[in-house]
Amino acid sequence: MTFGLREHRILSLVLDIEGTTTPIAFVHDVLFPFVRTHLRTHLQEHLATEPLQESIGRLRSEWVEERARGEPVAEWRDSDSEATIASVAAWVEWLMERDRKSPALKLLQGQIWEGGYRTGALQGEVFADVPPALARWRGRGLDIAIYSSGSVLAQQLLFGTTKYGDLTRFISAFFDTGVGAKTSPDSYRRIADTMRCPIERLLFVSDAAAELNAAASAGCQVVLCVRPGNRPEQIAGSVVHHFDEISM
Repeated sequence: MTFGLREHRILSLVLDIEGTTTPIAFVHDVLFPFVRTHLRTHLQEHLATEPLQESIGRLRSEWVEERARGEPVAEWRDSDSEATIASVAAWVEWLMERDRKSPALKLLQGQIWEGGYRTGALQGEVFADVPPALARWRGRGLDIAIYSSGSVLAQQLLFGTTKYGDLTRFISAFFDTGVGAKTSPDSYRRIADTMRCPIERLLFVSDAAAELNAAASAGCQVVLCVRPGNRPEQIAGSVVHHFDEISM
């Protein structure tokens, strides 16, 4: 199936990452293990820095909220640096095991990945059809944004370090859950407002039906992206398997 951008009067595209622009395996088999491997070293080496202290403060606030809800989480101790590192590491691992979409976790993950991207240990991965599609859409004057549960920093690092070069030059804006949950219609209204695009002329492309349904409820046009390795999903609307199917 194809989706014609001109036919549907689209002015702006908003793209999900995992399972849409980027293989799910890259996130789960490369990025997440990298965090687990380098977590304690990162905490030890950067404990006194402002970015890490911000992440730790946010993580502790989320831990307090979970405890208040009665979740069986480990004690948080920060009597000294070793206790803080142990507490943060245990809490981060708890969140990752449950695939929690924690903003504080995503912030810390982005900081850890930044070191990997800068040393070349990590390189951003996208499907081969993504770079020409971004160039084609941008060349026709369309605005392109990314919306992911991963932090803005993590998004920029991924798209800035691909084997196809720095793809951030095609992207007008990056959004994370700072605008709201991906399953909340209000998030898409905020994105449309920020992009100064009438919401009915904004297209959201994702592999997740719950996200697409939320965007459609807000008034966006939506397309389900089906990639190798994705979970089976269904929506009452357009489906593509390749970005070439999103045509002008």
